[in-house]
Amino acid sequence: MGTKLKNIALVGLGMIAGAIGMGTQLDAVAQKNTAGSPLPLEELRQLADVFGLIKSDYVEPVEDKKLLTEAISGMVSSLDPHSAYLDKKAFKELREGTQGKFVGLGIEVGMEDGYVKVISPIEDSPAHKAGVKAGDLITRLDSTPVKGMTLDEAVKRMRGEPNTKITLTIARKDEDKPVIVTITRQEIRVQSVKSKIVEPGYAWLRIAQFQEPTVDDMAKKIAALYAEDPNLKGLVLDLRNDPGGVLPGAIGVSAAFLPKDVVITSTNGQLPDSKQTFYARREFYATRAVGDPLAKLPEALKKIPMVVLVNSGSASASEIVAGALQDHKRAIIMGTQTFGKGSVQTIRQLSADTAVKLTTARYYTPSGRSIQARGIVPDMLVDETAEGDGLNGLRLREADLQKHLMNDKDKSPEVHANTVDELEEEQRLIALEKKRKPLEFGSKDDFQLQQALNQLKGLPVTLSKSAKVENKKEPTINEPKAGEKNGEKPGDKK
Repeated sequence: MGTKLKNIALVGLGMIAGAIGMGTQLDAVAQKNTAGSPLPLEELRQLADVFGLIKSDYVEPVEDKKLLTEAISGMVSSLDPHSAYLDKKAFKELREGTQGKFVGLGIEVGMEDGYVKVISPIEDSPAHKAGVKAGDLITRLDSTPVKGMTLDEAVKRMRGEPNTKITLTIARKDEDKPVIVTITRQEIRVQSVKSKIVEPGYAWLRIAQFQEPTVDDMAKKIAALYAEDPNLKGLVLDLRNDPGGVLPGAIGVSAAFLPKDVVITSTNGQLPDSKQTFYARREFYATRAVGDPLAKLPEALKKIPMVVLVNSGSASASEIVAGALQDHKRAIIMGTQTFGKGSVQTIRQLSADTAVKLTTARYYTPSGRSIQARGIVPDMLVDETAEGDGLNGLRLREADLQKHLMNDKDKSPEVHANTVDELEEEQRLIALEKKRKPLEFGSKDDFQLQQALNQLKGLPVTLSKSAKVENKKEPTINEPKAGEKNGEKPGDKK
């Protein structure tokens, strides 16, 4: 048992068409000894008995490897929506995903009522270009019904070789008939960081997904922004629809805007290695052996007024960033409540080409808040459009996933059922959505971005109608007291 098992800490969202990770080492013997309880012999005998019955009595022969692999897969996937067995193909795809590339359709997915639900298409991916939308239910893959598949099985079918095709049958809320889309699989290279000067003095920086190159790419983009406009007065960090990714990426992005050595996040689980605190230090975010990608960033970046945009598609690693900047009062968080994935998955390598992705810890913001099944509540609630939040407000969140990990600080989890009024509102939003053109983040039609710029300039911000009651409470750092100018810059409110 002297073999070393590779562990990869994951803070990405569910099953993406390519998962994200970071590497460490842990001794197999240590893992075995931490279990601390004897093996349940009676239950293991029953497992052996069932195995024997299938081998002897099933209608046709079944390979041992298939039975044991499916047993492992079922055991792990029964725990929560993010734990899974990774066979040779899935493990290879995960390792490719850490580099920001994989072959597939380019969608982030979960399960709902036995079907694959699209959480979000990745920008500029084949699925995005084919018109696949957030909220779509995939009912068939080619001619095979999805009902009865595990999420892992469905993702494997959607992955494949470059330039091969797959036909998706989609149930869409605003369509009376199934939508049938044929998509050609391609190597997906997710552009992790985008940026531009949106108007003189104000910059937009978007993190689409946290990958191994994200911190380096972000540093280059920020340097280019300051080269273009050395006198930046405000920055919008856009984390909307960012499903998460590698933990070092989240720490590095946070560290770029925070003082050195402050706490970014902490984790807690059963293993000693899962009880950690992560700081704004090079060793927690630099993936290269030498150099600090943040070392040459302008000093002004630590103090520039900031707004962070989030929505229900902002998950995990993006929630770490939003939570850290919110707790340290470094930026105003604006938009809608985030997804609520506050758990860490670790890859335990079983062999040279197989592994188990296992939820091993919850993570917390610097003040100790647990995000799991709760998410980050923005300081300023702002809808996606001037007419309302559209279908974004109806998107799947962590608390909606079956068998989701509970928030360890919630004594009595809320049980929610749709009311008649809510169902009517859903139909109204669907009808409204039909008339809207797809939103391009960072464009002149981006309503939330315009509100973020208004906040940075000290101009009035159009808040969500649902935020009116909350805004009558005692002012916070983001809510002006009587006599103060609405939209005071966050740098003035520390």
